[in-house]
Amino acid sequence: MFNYIVKRLLQLIPVLLGMTFIVFMIIRAIPGNPAQVILGQQATPEAIEAMTVKLGLDKPWYTQYFVYLKDTFTGDLGESLRTRAPVAEELWPYLAGTLELAIFAMIIAVIIGINAGIISAWLQNSWFDYTAMILALVGVSMPIFWLGLMGQWAFSIEIPLLPTTGREATRDPVTAVTHLYLIDSLIAGRFDQFIQVLRHLILPGIALATIPMAIIARMTRSSMLEVMRSDYIRTARAKGQKMFWVVYKHALKNAIIPVLTIIGLQSGMLLGGAILTETIFAWPGIGRYIYDAIGYRDYPVIQSGILVVAFFFVMINLIVDILYSFIDPRIKYD
Repeated sequence: MFNYIVKRLLQLIPVLLGMTFIVFMIIRAIPGNPAQVILGQQATPEAIEAMTVKLGLDKPWYTQYFVYLKDTFTGDLGESLRTRAPVAEELWPYLAGTLELAIFAMIIAVIIGINAGIISAWLQNSWFDYTAMILALVGVSMPIFWLGLMGQWAFSIEIPLLPTTGREATRDPVTAVTHLYLIDSLIAGRFDQFIQVLRHLILPGIALATIPMAIIARMTRSSMLEVMRSDYIRTARAKGQKMFWVVYKHALKNAIIPVLTIIGLQSGMLLGGAILTETIFAWPGIGRYIYDAIGYRDYPVIQSGILVVAFFFVMINLIVDILYSFIDPRIKYD
């Protein structure tokens, strides 16, 4: 197992290198000069040229790329061209916001999706099965922006129960320690703040969880139906074991591998694909951070943000691969 993990970590290097090169070339193909964006439309050509030289954008692309690689491998993600602040310091609060939202959404998706899929397979061709699968199809097809707007209208305007935007109550901000506000509120011993942060998470979390929840439910049902037809399941039922234990103890353990794969893929996608949810709910996450940087042609922010998201995506897949061997002892990597 240790050798496999080391091998996979070494494989990360060419993957991340290739990703950095592709992103580097694509963002420089975007029309516009960062110096022009920073100085504004009224800037003189001399001022724009001086700013271009100051930012190092006058050098050949390959020189800029190798300088970027050198700085990245030394832990220096550079400075934002817009704010002149270190990207590493700016990046973490936004990344923490997306992580908190993505983890909350995935917990909802996993709990509801897996149980809905299990019960649908257990009660195949019942009213619950048909209803759950129709709802799953609607969940996959429903645009996140529409669901988010409907959630705001229903639970913030018509029935004012939940806040519509932000991560915290503006009149009582959370003292940031880890920038994961649920954890920070508990560190401060503020259970009232914890409830406020949780209330801010509910609407965007449900909106973001809808698609992965539907996919997980459908995959769980399909995998469980295949396992439920196995001989050992019929044997367990013939021995008089309760159906609940047959399903959740025996069948689920053997049906969970493909579901775990889907969970890993969806978790990675939530990190990079939450920009619509973050925009609708004014959520300060990394998706909006990168999107705003694209508008300002802020190359260091774009490159570093995408690099961090890609790293988390690959690490999630590695963790899923490792979990396979713990769930199914027949899977060996050494």
